[in-house]
Amino acid sequence: MSAPLEPRPAADAPPRVLLVHNAYQYRGGEDAVVDAEEALLRQHGHAVLRYQRSNDDIAAGTSRLQLAKDTVWSARTTQDIARWVSDFRPDIVHVHNTLPLVSPSVYWAAHRAGVPVVQTLHNFRLLCPQAMLLREGRICEDCVGHVPWRAVVHRCYRDSASQSAAVAATVQVHRWAGTWQQKVTRYIALNEFCKAKFIEGGLPAERISIKPNFVDLPAPPVQPRDGLLFVGRLSQEKGLDVLARALRQTGTAVRIRVVGSGPDRELLQGLPNADVVGPLDAQAVYAQMARASALVLPSIWYENFPRTLVEAFACGLPVIASRLGALTTLVRDGQTGLLFEAGDAADLQRKLEWATAHPAEMQAMGAAARAQYESAWTPGANYKALLAIYDQAMQR
Repeated sequence: MSAPLEPRPAADAPPRVLLVHNAYQYRGGEDAVVDAEEALLRQHGHAVLRYQRSNDDIAAGTSRLQLAKDTVWSARTTQDIARWVSDFRPDIVHVHNTLPLVSPSVYWAAHRAGVPVVQTLHNFRLLCPQAMLLREGRICEDCVGHVPWRAVVHRCYRDSASQSAAVAATVQVHRWAGTWQQKVTRYIALNEFCKAKFIEGGLPAERISIKPNFVDLPAPPVQPRDGLLFVGRLSQEKGLDVLARALRQTGTAVRIRVVGSGPDRELLQGLPNADVVGPLDAQAVYAQMARASALVLPSIWYENFPRTLVEAFACGLPVIASRLGALTTLVRDGQTGLLFEAGDAADLQRKLEWATAHPAEMQAMGAAARAQYESAWTPGANYKALLAIYDQAMQR
């Protein structure tokens, strides 16, 4: 890969941005955020180039030892970024994900070239090798602010001691090297809860800005709404077991459409009040959101800022969410949705039944959710916040 050599633009041109992202094996919300931010920057006249790698780039026959070394420090990334910076001449290097192939060597390469680095904190990877502060179905903060050896003992990353060791080593080696303290100019946390957690884990408070996720969606059509909706990966951290247990106890009036795929799909299959429709493209998801009465978000981990929540609010759809972490502030109980005690299937059952029995109240909450979206989570608001963060980074 090589970057195009371009002449230096006028001094008043918008900042040139080199995006860096290690794409996930299975596309998720983080990948969608990267795409959306790139499009947003281009719409406002920024020159943008993306340096992207993915697990698909792992060469056949690569040993586990070599992959572990590359996870801690990638010589290829160091060389690539030095060349791309020289050719493309960015004002900002904006990093999203580095695991496993990009590696934190990207920060050092940009720093050596004198380009400020902005890092979006999409998950808790810098505090927890498993990234979700979740172990055996429960919140776990054992590694926050500590050497993450417990993650290796408990095989927290992909249930593998060797892979957990590689990620834990990456986190700790770069703590010792001062990478997180000295080589990242600005961090972006997605909300106040996450910012506080990162400060607790040792990131410099004065370098953390807050910028939520966004989507660009028009006001939804006025039409009858009926039924509940779940959208997301069908996996443990998303609370599928809690949802399944709640649905088994609800009356026949409660019905939910389930959009997504994942290992916990079988928990919902066969339930008479659950229609598992599988994965859908974005437009089909928005159509589902425009006709549902509420989105159910029963997560058992500290969600940072689920894109599905932003999409739901933009579609005028209230959210029934776990009373956990940032969700307690993103969803205003009784105003833009309902909160239930995380992991409590009986409490979730009560909220599902109440929402089904009170369509007018849920419709009013949906209108308030759309108003919340329009006040803070639109592309215009997001661009203004992102540009301010870039300005702060360039001033340093």
